[in-house]
Amino acid sequence: MMTDPIPLALNRALDATALAKAFARDGRVQIADFLEIRAAEALHAMLRARDDWVHVVNSGEKTFELSRPARAAMSADQREALDTAVYAGARSGFQYRYETIRVPDAAAARAASDDPLAAFAAWLSSGAARDLLRQVTGAAGIDFADAQATAYAPGDFLTGHDDDVVGKHRHAAYVFGLTPVWRTEWGGLLLFHGHAVHGYAPAFNTLNLFAVPQVHSVSEVTRAAAYRRYSITGWLRSAQ
Repeated sequence: MMTDPIPLALNRALDATALAKAFARDGRVQIADFLEIRAAEALHAMLRARDDWVHVVNSGEKTFELSRPARAAMSADQREALDTAVYAGARSGFQYRYETIRVPDAAAARAASDDPLAAFAAWLSSGAARDLLRQVTGAAGIDFADAQATAYAPGDFLTGHDDDVVGKHRHAAYVFGLTPVWRTEWGGLLLFHGHAVHGYAPAFNTLNLFAVPQVHSVSEVTRAAAYRRYSITGWLRSAQ
């Protein structure tokens, strides 16, 4: 994908000390106005213009991928059968359905890519951005951020899970929201499970950070939603 580079820069007004206190207290924090506004606007425009999204759906531990043309070619019966299987899986197990554009983990592959998402992942994995993430989470061992773009359309969701995968060395998870207009009633909420449920509604240029492991989910986006719920998500990891 060829496109002009997006100049990425942190919002210089961020208070890292206050954010670190909130993260230490709650195990999560929401960082509004994470980037300088023009960078966030450019990332959102880039995601909306992409046509290489892949729809991912799981069945147990297996993941199935469908391109947009493949989904468009499905018959009504096929779509109904897929919906039935997805909702059946969500009744008692781990289930997800959303669109994604993945970013390679390897630094060399990112450097060789002209994808702005690879550039964002590399930027988040070094310099002032990584220093901020280390300070806020208290995890000095963070070496890099992995990444994928996600888009949740009506009917998409992600059921509860805790992100604790052996061998991945994850310190924290992040969801960088890139949806300029959203109503809470449209769903797509990042929810944290417990005796009381807490959550964040989709918001623009807002980085949600939370410790791993921590049970969370994304509530289903309703048919009333006028837009997709765009974000860049991933984990802050040690190399080994």
